[in-house]
Amino acid sequence: MQTFTIDLWDGFEMPARAEGDAPRPALDAYLLASSEPRPAVLVLPGSGYRHCSPREAEAFAVRFNAAGWHSFVLWYRCAPSRHPAPLLDCGRALTLIRGRATEWRIDPQRLAMLGFSAGGHLALSQTLFRESGFAAAPGIDSALARASALALGYPVVSSGEYAHRGSFDALLGANPSAETLSLLSLEKHISADLPPVFIWHTLADQAVPVENSLLLAAALRRAGVPWELHIFPEGKHGLALAAEETACGDPANINLHTAQWFPLCLRWLGMQFRERGSD
Repeated sequence: MQTFTIDLWDGFEMPARAEGDAPRPALDAYLLASSEPRPAVLVLPGSGYRHCSPREAEAFAVRFNAAGWHSFVLWYRCAPSRHPAPLLDCGRALTLIRGRATEWRIDPQRLAMLGFSAGGHLALSQTLFRESGFAAAPGIDSALARASALALGYPVVSSGEYAHRGSFDALLGANPSAETLSLLSLEKHISADLPPVFIWHTLADQAVPVENSLLLAAALRRAGVPWELHIFPEGKHGLALAAEETACGDPANINLHTAQWFPLCLRWLGMQFRERGSD
């Protein structure tokens, strides 16, 4: 297996640069030795657009590797960087992965994104490339900046009544315009060309209310986008795998029932890629 880290904007002028010493966005690659193209996943950690949580990063790359997938982790820009910096980083990562698919033995028709919390919001934000000029930035190819399937764990979705205010404060600053808040309330921007979506959440989540996932599921249904939603009764926000390997010594991060989400997600992704022929 090859593992390496790429400076995401190497060779390009990084757009939406923030003042200060924020770390440069990077892409960690975990590539299996393979003679045939394999599916790949781009993992987007969460943590409220304030940083990227290590608990929602390498453990998933390793799990997908064990299932025969290439994997990547995107360390996208967070506060003090503001919107659209994370979105541009995500578009750049997708462009890079699809653009080097032949070299890295990736099947470009089977590229998924897995996002958690704010990372789920970022993954779902790919719908905004269709509505705006974000994909016109140097280093981003709008034809490549798209996943074939999305998997979202306890995602931030809405900027309305059920918003996780901390995420939007970090992403937009203290006084965003009503227009910008509406743009980033993603249940309002679901269209039929979004790829299939897998969602999981817990009813007990006190940080990002489960209504975020319910609003998203309703919007996907209206748009005719294939989706699967699992709501587990117990478990706090940020469970990651809900297993020992992402617990970091905190028993509250372990819930064996909720941990079923990962094998369910893996089977769902396999079903999408076998049966749907995503573009």
